[in-house]
Amino acid sequence: MRFDQRVAMITGSGSGIGEGIAKTLSAAGVKVVINDLDDQKIERVVGEIKADGGTATGIRADVTKLDEVEAMYASIVREFGQIDILVNNAGIARDKSIRKMSEADWDAVIDVNLKGVFLNCKVASEYMRERNYGRIINISSRAWLGWPGQANYAASKGGVISLTRTLALELGKKGITVNCIAPGIIETALWHSLPEDAKARLLKAQPTGKIGSPKDIANAAAFFAADAAGYITGQTMFVCGGKSLFANLG
Repeated sequence: MRFDQRVAMITGSGSGIGEGIAKTLSAAGVKVVINDLDDQKIERVVGEIKADGGTATGIRADVTKLDEVEAMYASIVREFGQIDILVNNAGIARDKSIRKMSEADWDAVIDVNLKGVFLNCKVASEYMRERNYGRIINISSRAWLGWPGQANYAASKGGVISLTRTLALELGKKGITVNCIAPGIIETALWHSLPEDAKARLLKAQPTGKIGSPKDIANAAAFFAADAAGYITGQTMFVCGGKSLFANLG
């Protein structure tokens, strides 16, 4: 699949899954915008994409702040003239049991993982409406089905799926599709930071016996972003190695 002349914004793309999506889309001809809160991460990913012959720019912006989100898209349209693809990837986790979870823990995760998606969809879709074209891809998680110690995270990711379905209904007549990807365990810095016993327990509960890579999620995002997927909207694709099929705590 080629996406020449398309422009994509990928939030939280300074590392991990977001970085993988940005590089996969760039390799397919998309002009990509790297968003993060870490300037060094932005600079590194933009530099690597350009070194590989792609077109990329970086914007530091907080996805939970409407004024920064509005300024980000205004900047994109000034530079590229349009925004065609939005991948809402930015997210955080503050895992604790409900007894230990503070109000601040709850608010922080809901703000980034759900409010951030809402704000980006709200602003980006206005530009997409003008051209009667758009692809919005929201990154949820298998965890929306529920997992101990993730009340805030699971609720935020479940909210992303509900938001996706609603926006698909609202935006369909304007040529904008809205779909969702629910990753399972993916090999990122977070995975490598886990204790070995935790990794072993998670792998034991994995039907395939292995974890996924950012490329697995990037391939799914590229599918939803393609013109060929224009009749698919409001859907959630699990990319989890079968983990969504049952809840085995290991």
